[in-house]
Amino acid sequence: MKELNVVSVSGGKDSTALALLAIEEGASNLEFVFADTGHEHQTTYDYVDYLDKELKRLCGKGITRVKADFAAQIAGKRRYVQKKWLKEFMGEDRSNRSRRKAKRRIYQALKAIKPTGNPFLDLCIWKGRFPSTRARFCSQELKHVPVDEYINKLRKEHGYQRVVHWQGVRRDESRARANLDEWELNFGDIESGAGFWTYRPLLDWKAEDCFAMHTKYGIKWNPLYEQGMGRVGCMPCIHAGKRELFEINRRFPHVPQTIDAWEKRVSSASKRGMSTFFAADKTPGAHKKDSRIKMPNIYDVIEWSKTGRGGNQYDLISAINLDSTPTCSSIYGLCE
Repeated sequence: MKELNVVSVSGGKDSTALALLAIEEGASNLEFVFADTGHEHQTTYDYVDYLDKELKRLCGKGITRVKADFAAQIAGKRRYVQKKWLKEFMGEDRSNRSRRKAKRRIYQALKAIKPTGNPFLDLCIWKGRFPSTRARFCSQELKHVPVDEYINKLRKEHGYQRVVHWQGVRRDESRARANLDEWELNFGDIESGAGFWTYRPLLDWKAEDCFAMHTKYGIKWNPLYEQGMGRVGCMPCIHAGKRELFEINRRFPHVPQTIDAWEKRVSSASKRGMSTFFAADKTPGAHKKDSRIKMPNIYDVIEWSKTGRGGNQYDLISAINLDSTPTCSSIYGLCE
């Protein structure tokens, strides 16, 4: 049976260890795929370039890059805004003042609702909001869909009867992942083995196991792990913790600046006229009980990251560290 093995590579410790394991186990017809979300730090893009060369050295196969495109969806949203928003904004109020106000709002929206070429930002412009824990559409749209499209393309072109999609997820990362199966048949025949399979060989691994795999094959890990980052995918991720946000702000101040610009653009593309990168429950405050109070924007969340437990007072140690960035600070003990 002709089998295709596809490893999703993100530039993180788990997926890199997974790629090395696939090589070690001699997986046939091996493909490495990186889904570019447009929201990675430049260090991660540089690391993927480095890993591409190292994987070619180890097995002769490099990394294929795929990227989602939302130009068609954004064009559809523009048409909807032009046809529907005027009536929806005016409601029962048909006055000239209401019409002028609605037209100004639509004009602002149409200026914002245009493709930028950045998959993450374009996705948010189309949706009129940023993803959140409760509406985590980013992984599906930016990673799973383009990777699945690439896999289906290979399957049809080369006639693969069995596709094994390797995923580098671990049980200790979340409750949802704790209950995953190592092997999962997405569609096909379980008896013959033909079809599309998801394979998760790292489920019972620990973070240190993944770093050990790097060391075993002489592969450097992503430098961001030595710069206070717990994850090295999107920067920041919607799940980024307090300490990680603190590190991002003091090491990479351009990141909050970019998010601030994105918040303004997505807000203009939103029917509500407001959208923040982090959901309302990210930081403490009166906004959690009163929807009329403005939700915290990226700079509000950054200020919160400087506070101690409870979020009401600044952490003196963090305040001191803000002006003295260490060369290495790793939550995984990589600096020791």
